[in-house]
Amino acid sequence: MTNPTGTTTTPAGTLAGRREWTALGVLMLPLLLVSMDVSVLYFAIPAISADLEPSGTQQLWIFDIYAFVLAGLLMTMGSLGDRIGRRKLLLIGAAAFGTASVVAAYADSAETLIAARAVLGVGGATLMPSTMALIRTMFTDAGQRAKAIGMWSGVMTAGIALGSVMSGVLVQYFWWGSVFLVNLPAMALLLVLGPFLLPESRDPAPGRFDWLSVPLSMAAVLPVIYGLKEIPSEGWHAQYVVSTTVGLLFAAAFVHRQRTAASPMIDPALFRGHGFAPSVVLNLVGSFAMMGSAYFTTQYLQSVLDKSAMDAALWALLPSVPIGMTAPMATALVQRGVDRAHVVTAGFAIGACGYGMLALADTDSLWLVLVACGVLASGIVMVISQITDLALSSAPVERAGSASSLMETGGEFGGALGMAVLGSIGTAIYRHDIPASAPDAARETLGGALALADRVPGLATVAREAFTNGMQGAAIAGAVLLAGAAALAARALRGIRVYDK
Repeated sequence: MTNPTGTTTTPAGTLAGRREWTALGVLMLPLLLVSMDVSVLYFAIPAISADLEPSGTQQLWIFDIYAFVLAGLLMTMGSLGDRIGRRKLLLIGAAAFGTASVVAAYADSAETLIAARAVLGVGGATLMPSTMALIRTMFTDAGQRAKAIGMWSGVMTAGIALGSVMSGVLVQYFWWGSVFLVNLPAMALLLVLGPFLLPESRDPAPGRFDWLSVPLSMAAVLPVIYGLKEIPSEGWHAQYVVSTTVGLLFAAAFVHRQRTAASPMIDPALFRGHGFAPSVVLNLVGSFAMMGSAYFTTQYLQSVLDKSAMDAALWALLPSVPIGMTAPMATALVQRGVDRAHVVTAGFAIGACGYGMLALADTDSLWLVLVACGVLASGIVMVISQITDLALSSAPVERAGSASSLMETGGEFGGALGMAVLGSIGTAIYRHDIPASAPDAARETLGGALALADRVPGLATVAREAFTNGMQGAAIAGAVLLAGAAALAARALRGIRVYDK
């Protein structure tokens, strides 16, 4: 039905039909590609470097600018979608994403590629909260919405894993620009079918858009993400600590603005929804655990087990196999009457077991590490699918975009924090275990040690053992954190129910 504002709505509790499920399938393709673009340059960077000859700084920006812009604009785009319409914003973002993909594919300079990647980040920031908000609009029945969000969570997680493998295959058989052109069919499909399949939805009374909150939100997010991202590899240097601190100060200013503005970008009332605030926190912890483990396991496969980048990426796909089953299983348990608090608690406990298995790995434990990653990922996907459903269900439908963007921004923070904290623990143990007589480069990173291995007998073996010890220490810390999160979930989510609304 259509209300007086022109927004298409579905009566609460109405079962979605073939049209809605088809629309969900259309939404999943661009969502998959947006998540893949986070990791799609892993194997393309060498070819790009040979062709465009970027400086070291430019190469870093080619790789990082997408994630930085994406994280910085999520809250802005979620709020904007609530105001102008989520379908409209989604289609604008799809057009921008497709156009930027073409520019990136045929870029003839590093500057052009950096600019195109930045526009891809803008497009990604419109697509991610809009897809989740539209799911909230299309699926008003609590059971169907939970299934749809479970699929959304699985696609997001799988996309990050698939991105690196796809880039390796495409670069091997085509040229590096092909990693961007694969975006075009999905975006074209969305632009053609979206206007017919997707309902328009918006806040009927959004108030004036708070333009001051836009720079405040970016100034809060970007310095923190940048600082936390650099700390694991570069250490706790002053510039990264200052960057993180400045971002936190702007975050405090942003929060103050939201509490005092007449029409805030993020309505503080969202956090008064039963279950929303715990969901944001637990989502951050889940992302912390997932990205914190990935920091070690990718290096372990390549540098400790000495596998090629392509072999490592293909092996890394195996832990993704059980992910497709865990979210539907968690949803089925909740729908059969199991308390959501118990399911989320179990998910964190399973994740803690995965970290515990990772803590037992030595320098030749391929299958143990892969199984540990699969167990960890399965537990975290159980958590994220359930708390995402809870967060969206507890938020008013007119604030679905803002609620989605908050969850995704929290996930970005959690991932960066996981790499920073667990990466720092692992690095500290690595440096402690490397002999003081080793060259400085070897004491900094495993990669530096392996580069000197031909000149220093026995250094490679010692460095690999030191890195594995660091991974074990970080895994123990991760297991303790997830055990604490399990206890928090059991208490904070107890008795919370999701109803059709």
